[in-house]
Amino acid sequence: MKREVKFSLVFRDMWQSAGKYVPRVDQLVKVAPAIVEMGCFARVETNGGGFEQVNLLFGENPNKAVREWTKPFHEAGIQTHMLDRALNGLRMSPVPADVRKLFYKVKKAQGTDITRTFCGLNDVRNIAPSITYAKEAGMISQCSLCITHSPIHTVEYYTNMALELIKLGADEICIKDMAGIGRPVSLGKIVANIKAAHPDIPVQYHSHAGPGFNMASILEVCEAGCDYIDVGMEPLSWGTGHADLLSVQAMLKDAGYQVPEINMEAYMKVRALIQEFMDDFLGLYISPKNRLMNSLLIAPGLPGGMMGSLMADLESNLESINKYKAKRNLPFMTQDQLLIKLFDEVAYVWPRVGYPPLVTPFSQYVKNLAMMNVMAMEKGKERWGMIADDIWDMILGKAGRLPGKLAPEIIEKAEREGRKFFEGNPQDNYPDSLDKYRKLMKENKWDVGQDDEELFEYAMHPAQYEAYKSGKAKEDFLEDVAKRRAEKDKSPEEDAKPKTLTVQVDGQAYRVTVAYGDTELPVASAATAAPAGEGKEVLSPLEGKFFLVKNAQETVLQVGDTVKEGDVICYVEAMKTYNAIRAEFGGTVTAICVTPGDAVSEDDVLMKIG
Repeated sequence: MKREVKFSLVFRDMWQSAGKYVPRVDQLVKVAPAIVEMGCFARVETNGGGFEQVNLLFGENPNKAVREWTKPFHEAGIQTHMLDRALNGLRMSPVPADVRKLFYKVKKAQGTDITRTFCGLNDVRNIAPSITYAKEAGMISQCSLCITHSPIHTVEYYTNMALELIKLGADEICIKDMAGIGRPVSLGKIVANIKAAHPDIPVQYHSHAGPGFNMASILEVCEAGCDYIDVGMEPLSWGTGHADLLSVQAMLKDAGYQVPEINMEAYMKVRALIQEFMDDFLGLYISPKNRLMNSLLIAPGLPGGMMGSLMADLESNLESINKYKAKRNLPFMTQDQLLIKLFDEVAYVWPRVGYPPLVTPFSQYVKNLAMMNVMAMEKGKERWGMIADDIWDMILGKAGRLPGKLAPEIIEKAEREGRKFFEGNPQDNYPDSLDKYRKLMKENKWDVGQDDEELFEYAMHPAQYEAYKSGKAKEDFLEDVAKRRAEKDKSPEEDAKPKTLTVQVDGQAYRVTVAYGDTELPVASAATAAPAGEGKEVLSPLEGKFFLVKNAQETVLQVGDTVKEGDVICYVEAMKTYNAIRAEFGGTVTAICVTPGDAVSEDDVLMKIG
């Protein structure tokens, strides 16, 4: 009989790899006893990643959720673990050092034992403070190697990174194969190298089913000495999620490993409860496409969890491309053609922006940049024409050191636009902020909470916390759930309402309204007229939502304001990225033609500058 291999249920990631939300605290405490009763888990991933933010988004207190959710596992002797993003803490943007330090104290007090820290750029400088903060708070510091596959992400690269993290004090190493594209043999070599140098350091393997490698990878890392395997369970295993507990247990048992037995009666209870939660509201946010595996993901290396949002992006962008083609009497593009063009462009973009590991948020940045390039080129424009500010921060080094070198064309574009590269420690760009939030909480008469947990939540997610406190988050969430339920339950009569489509007949494009039966056709509305105002028109370069920029005094740009060439004058939000629109000439704003928050199409007039 071989050595023991233990299992960790990634309950939080199971949900967030499938859809937007995680269960509410009342649902979590309902399922916890049955998970314990299964008797096969040494660890459960309870929180971290988007968990805290998601609770705020549906109007719940994440601090209450973490405390109540972790309690039953502690009582049963099961370790709890969470995911954190190093410099980015529990969000997508960098976090001040004092907030990061408080983070670990709060989560330890709330009942989380292990923090799995990763940097989306594999920059050890971003992870190092988290090791210190976690250990000072009494947590186990588990540090991650974000696995991707490229000419520079070699076995030696990952081995050296692991050894450096252990030298800095990491208690454990996680092989974080977040896209499931790690090649099995190479992963086994990485684990073997870690174990050869540090046999007592626990290694945990986290993978996603996505492109289909991960069962072979699990076997390889176990052969090399891996101690813990992350697993999911039905109905949320496979697809963009994780290998299923039953399959992994059977495979490892056959290979001779000591693995825990599973209480199948309890397993069926948990399975039924997961389905119950999906039927309640969570299933409204889970795309059926996210339940599929897709080997097309091997080439671009994108995480499977992105496929849901990626397909939604494709749908809206395909419509925009085909509108352009219809106006010019060009053949329409299919979704499959656009998907392959996007994957090819990811392969082109990724090495040229320094091979950032394709993990949150950098996988989104690479995908968004590739999509913008495809959109531009399909419309006869140049590649790299639209690079969002957060993507520039990655390129310029403000988020950390890129693993690879930037292409000359990117460096030349940065220099042409007067952008400065940053070589220092990224944390230095973000000054401490807890005093600011303490002051704001005092002004609002809000309690900082047990162990300063409310203060932490406000400082980590300010906008979402304010929406939660005001009740707007709950209101918006319930409204969205009602809308989705209505859409799901829509009758055939609703489907028969008129639809406006662009079609091609004998090579000629036509814009038509399709109606069924005796349905009365709507009267075509006139094009929205821009408010009065002389001057040159500023056109939207893409489809999305329009937002005005705030200046240094936090006031919104308005008619009568003076702008200089190169000033950011507004943003268009597309694919969850804010794309800055800069003035191509100086002058006075004579008209703002769109209401902030409204959707705009490409070439819509946004404002006029005289």
